[in-house]
Amino acid sequence: MKMTERAQQLVRARTPFVHATVVRAQQPTSAHAGDEAILLQDGTIEGFVGGQCAQNSVRKAALGALQSNESVLLRVLPDGDLHFPEAPGAAVVVNPCLSGGALEIFLEPQIPPPLVQICGATPIAEALADLCELVGFAVRRSGAGDDALESPADTTAMVIASHGGPEAELIRTALDAGVGYIGLVASKIRGASILDELELTDAERARVRTPVGLPIGAKTSAEIAVSIVAEVIQAIRKGGLAVPARPASVVFEALDPVCGMTVTVGPDTPHLTVDEVDYWFCGPGCRKSFAATRAGA
Repeated sequence: MKMTERAQQLVRARTPFVHATVVRAQQPTSAHAGDEAILLQDGTIEGFVGGQCAQNSVRKAALGALQSNESVLLRVLPDGDLHFPEAPGAAVVVNPCLSGGALEIFLEPQIPPPLVQICGATPIAEALADLCELVGFAVRRSGAGDDALESPADTTAMVIASHGGPEAELIRTALDAGVGYIGLVASKIRGASILDELELTDAERARVRTPVGLPIGAKTSAEIAVSIVAEVIQAIRKGGLAVPARPASVVFEALDPVCGMTVTVGPDTPHLTVDEVDYWFCGPGCRKSFAATRAGA
């Protein structure tokens, strides 16, 4: 599967990843300019941007890029002096296990955009869906029935614009699913009545907006949609509303017992178990050296 196809697959699945591209390579190195890979949250590397020794440095930097959601130009250099063109602003790591050569790799994190679930088929719901897509949010449409009750997972915000139906049940389901922003399109009196019925805690009540949207005097469906999107943006940019994180395998670091390098452990990290003790290595060379030492002990 080509990298572009795999990337599109991950985007559709709302799976965070980092797209890595080799932009400069100085021989001797096994990677070449244009080589690319996809790095997942669990440390898996799909593709090729260098050998085992370089992969550890790339994996660690990619996981950092996922956390910060900022692109990184990574320079992987061997130990010692090396003539390599300057790259202002690049993150530099010195990898003592490289057999020479150097790499410059662009790491671009791909984080799923906020997902807004819109319940209902009203004019407000239609206008809201269009506006959410315009500002770059992902949109999930659902009715006000069982399909909405079953689908709030991975949702940043849920807006109930059904003007009736199981509104209280939808709010309860969204709260239990951990949705941080829940908006109910209703009058102040009707909205308060529905919330009173639910007997919410103060913390839960703070997550439900009704009437929903910033108070801009909105009257039409489009204007109400603008007020809702503005409030969601405000909650994300200023209120700390976060895109729910997908569970990922635990990634941890270990110290290579041969070269002393810190290794970010992934599924393909060289590994050896001796006397029921696990060891991880930056590359196959250190693993081979360690195994030989233990064999001769």
